[in-house]
Amino acid sequence: MAQSPSAVLTRPLPEALHWQRLLQARGLDANVLPLMEIAPASDPASQAALQRIAGQLQHYRALMFVSPNAVRGLLAAPGMDHALHQALSAGRLRLWSPGPGTRQVLVQQGLPEAAIDSPADDASQFDSESLWAVVGPQIQAGDRVLIVRGASAHSSQDPQGSGREWLARQLRQQGAEVELLGVYRRQCPAATPALLEAIAGHCRTRSLWLFSSSEAVGHLQQLCPAQDWQTQRALATHPRIAAAARAAGFGLVRECRPDVADVSASIESWS
Repeated sequence: MAQSPSAVLTRPLPEALHWQRLLQARGLDANVLPLMEIAPASDPASQAALQRIAGQLQHYRALMFVSPNAVRGLLAAPGMDHALHQALSAGRLRLWSPGPGTRQVLVQQGLPEAAIDSPADDASQFDSESLWAVVGPQIQAGDRVLIVRGASAHSSQDPQGSGREWLARQLRQQGAEVELLGVYRRQCPAATPALLEAIAGHCRTRSLWLFSSSEAVGHLQQLCPAQDWQTQRALATHPRIAAAARAAGFGLVRECRPDVADVSASIESWS
């Protein structure tokens, strides 16, 4: 039986390490190579917005967290954890998660699982569209919804945000008031000699690039603008991400759900 390819985990460091442990526990070779760095949104405007929202949480119908980093970023704000628990105790505020990873972090942060809405574990995809099928009936005209997300240096061109914008449109069409709050910054890692050599090494061995973000694909192109990706293989956890990998020139691109069982099976099928 042919050996499964070595997977390159391009998520930010904490998530990449978590996935490495999960895949290694299944006997798969997985290498951590973050193509996105996470930094706090420390600019004055972001800090002012966080302070304002901490005092208004009881007026929101739902908080939608786009990722685990969105959860961590919001709760890192001074006084936010206490304010959120107070708002949840009133019984109306809901916490929305697009998938099990974000839901798990919400629970780990001490938030009540009964207040969390997310797609079923066997949903065909974990994204804004699947989430909307669950939470859409909650919304009435005049409800306020806060979408907690990250911001990049080129956020207006960020393909990763397309699902969030789609969700915001659905909410507004039902009469809800939508606010977008960036609580962390996504940025391309520095092009150090060690990082560039690691990328080149994975290209030489034709490792399997695992992408959970379109922005990570863009960062890889930014770091290696002369690289021909035609001989490289990519596994993407969403159709939008797969489209970005194909547009970047990856010769072989497959899709799977962002679930450890599905990712593992996809890696093994590529042996």
